[in-house]
Amino acid sequence: MQNNKHFRNFHNIIIIFVVLLIVSCKKSEHTQTVYKITKSMVSDSAMVVSAHPLASEVGINILKKGGNAVDAAIAVQFALAVVYPNAGNIGGGGFMVYRSSEGEIATLDYREKAPSAATKDMYLDEKGEPIQNKSIYGALAAGVPGSVDGMTKAFDRYSKLQDWAALVQPAINLARNGYPASENEAQNLNSHQEKFNQYNHHKTAFQKSIWNPGDLILQPELSQTLELIRDQGRKGFYEGKVADLIVAEMQKSGGIITKEDLSNYQSVWREPLTTDYRGYKVIMMPPPSSGGIALAQLLEMVEPYPLSEMKFQNAAAVHLIVEAARRVYADRAKHLGDPDFYPVPVRMLMDSSYIALRMSDFNIRKASLSDSSMAGVIESEQTTHFSILDKYGNAVSLTTTLNGRYGAHTIVQGAGFILNNEMDDLSVKPGSPNMYGLIGAEANKIEPNKRMLSSMTPTIVEKNGKAVLVVGTIGGSTIITSVFQIIINYLDFGMSLNEAVQRPRFHHQWKPDVIYVEANAIKPEDRKILQIIGHKIEEREPIGRVEAIAVKNGKIYGAADHRGDDDAKGY
Repeated sequence: MQNNKHFRNFHNIIIIFVVLLIVSCKKSEHTQTVYKITKSMVSDSAMVVSAHPLASEVGINILKKGGNAVDAAIAVQFALAVVYPNAGNIGGGGFMVYRSSEGEIATLDYREKAPSAATKDMYLDEKGEPIQNKSIYGALAAGVPGSVDGMTKAFDRYSKLQDWAALVQPAINLARNGYPASENEAQNLNSHQEKFNQYNHHKTAFQKSIWNPGDLILQPELSQTLELIRDQGRKGFYEGKVADLIVAEMQKSGGIITKEDLSNYQSVWREPLTTDYRGYKVIMMPPPSSGGIALAQLLEMVEPYPLSEMKFQNAAAVHLIVEAARRVYADRAKHLGDPDFYPVPVRMLMDSSYIALRMSDFNIRKASLSDSSMAGVIESEQTTHFSILDKYGNAVSLTTTLNGRYGAHTIVQGAGFILNNEMDDLSVKPGSPNMYGLIGAEANKIEPNKRMLSSMTPTIVEKNGKAVLVVGTIGGSTIITSVFQIIINYLDFGMSLNEAVQRPRFHHQWKPDVIYVEANAIKPEDRKILQIIGHKIEEREPIGRVEAIAVKNGKIYGAADHRGDDDAKGY
């Protein structure tokens, strides 16, 4: 009898154990990565590295069909607008750096613009102080989108396929048929449900009681918008039905974008910035991106020092980089803005004598103070970047954004896309920090039709007449220092591309006067030295998500950041 009781208890325990095991297995199976993701890849012909495996697949398929890097970039931009809604977009803008196999270089500015009704005090209260969140959430935070116009201009100038519909159709299919949410996307959507509920008057594709990995995300309204863009090109977005829906959303949600703002928007081809670094030519984006000038300054400031002889992230190397960054971000705050509105002193900021002057008070044994390191005389982190190299040798480095994660959190009813919150990247009040702690000045003040200053830093590095590195990242104000660190990791510290991308990072941006570090960045003994000489150090969440391609010894290397669902595909 007693034995039977023990047996029953044992039997019940076994049943419970099996049930728990099954549940555990199902849970593990449910929460594991939904997609097969490749972080490091070597290929012979071409490579695409982007923030989502489905977007990378779209891009590589275009390349396999004979398209060039620009064709693939257009297809990836539209695909990310579907599968990476927290930053991929048709409701935002971005920058593209292009280098042809023959050495032609070009940069495309399709950054958003302030609406024509924008005013310098539109986000201030009666005391002249910024109203919390007014420039961050809701339709009033949105600038005039540039992504669609930018892609049409890139297509007109550089497309090899000359088949616009074929480049947009993959995104339509993904929006109409749906795609499984990754674990990261499910978590992101769940954490932003309150904001979606608060800033929308209708039920959107992103609102649900709870999102689980593998849940299908369907966006029928977005698919219809993309169909209009497929069939009508630029007019399918900036005129007609979609323009009407945007204006209706503005009127309903308190925004100020008009039909005239939409029809008047034009992206701009700008003269690329270039600098030399240790025998390499670095090709960068000019203003209104601050990334190119800032990256050039950083590289030129550290070039006189033997980084290759220093150990990675030892106290001496970090101190040098932080002191350079302190000066660069001070210049950024004072001198950079939309060149169509403000005479940005580009030549001065990149002049070697000016660079030397800025570093003349650098003390190898003591941290300087940001309050004393003012500019020389004269941005959420939810951006997304992708890098592409085609079989012909053409390269594209493209960074695009809504600004904050999911932008303004307002989805245009009937059109299905998320509005950006880029107005926060203008100086809401000169001298006051934006959502990323960046200080702005008169050069970046709010003015009608003005493009916002950006930290996006799409970059291509060449040597001996060929592209050898294509790189960029997300990360708001940390973008510049992240791209810089990848370049020196690869060129100075001799790391493989994958190691250069995956190693921990740190960041300094003048104000606040703090070195931000990932948890595993900078060894404790080096942190202690840095603190002794006057630096403040704070740990923070992961910095950036780099997408990079390198060419070496006839092989193409792709590296996708381990900090997200980023994926490399090649053939």
